[in-house]
Amino acid sequence: MPVSLVTADQRASNAYDTTSLAIFGPAGVGKTTLASTLPGDRSLVIDLEAGMKPLRHWSGVSLPVRTYTDFRDLAILIGGPDPSRSATEPYSTAHHDHIQQTYREAGLDDVLTALTDRSVVFVDSITDLTRQAMVWAKQQPEAFSARTGQPDVRGAYGLLGREVITALKHLQHARGRTVIFVGVLEKVTDDYGTVHWQPQTEGSKVMRELPGIVDQVISMHHFQPDTSGAGWLLDECAAERRLVCRAGNRYGLPAKDRSGHLDETEAPDLGALLARINQDQPPTVTSAVTSPAIPAWST
Repeated sequence: MPVSLVTADQRASNAYDTTSLAIFGPAGVGKTTLASTLPGDRSLVIDLEAGMKPLRHWSGVSLPVRTYTDFRDLAILIGGPDPSRSATEPYSTAHHDHIQQTYREAGLDDVLTALTDRSVVFVDSITDLTRQAMVWAKQQPEAFSARTGQPDVRGAYGLLGREVITALKHLQHARGRTVIFVGVLEKVTDDYGTVHWQPQTEGSKVMRELPGIVDQVISMHHFQPDTSGAGWLLDECAAERRLVCRAGNRYGLPAKDRSGHLDETEAPDLGALLARINQDQPPTVTSAVTSPAIPAWST
């Protein structure tokens, strides 16, 4: 397939004005509720954890997904076929055409229309996606020893990692789409009593490689105002929620800002956040905040 140059004007156009985000937060912090700050007529929620109650008054649509293969089918419908794949592989043109035909024959043209028309895809959650993928992986030939026929846990985890990373990369490459993944952020205390926060996923491969796939990594947490006027203080018991957006932040939370337009913390409003990320003017260069502890996975 021939390749073509992308001009500066094309990159600045709406067709290229998209981003991918991974947002992690402790259970109950309100990650799902973030979808309610997105425009309902342009957004689609892929519901993997059956937790749509916080969005019962939101005007957008959602798709319940209970198996990994269903998620993979949605990923190819959203991202289109991968021209590098052979006809027998997932994400190939043949796979894409087959899934489209299957949905049409099932009378699900409304799903195909929603997947085509909605420019913002909110995946809730990547934590549950890896759990569904693990259930699927344990049933595949790679999850069994070729010599003994017994279950091979290492083979299952290896397949899980490859499959989920491939699905996330496929969605990240979707032309004209903004893709938002949310997941659980867990508190871990090591053998020396040091506390740090890390994304909760099945297997370590997804946790290690995800920061290199998405444009923005954001941690959502509870904060209280600093009475000295120096911003915000991390407080697990506070009611205020903030999005931590920059690497090297003072809280030691996972974060990355490829746009260069975000402050260390931002309000939990995805509509406003995306407007800032996609603004036209060049980012302002500021010195980074020195963090006492930067999680190894975010480097």
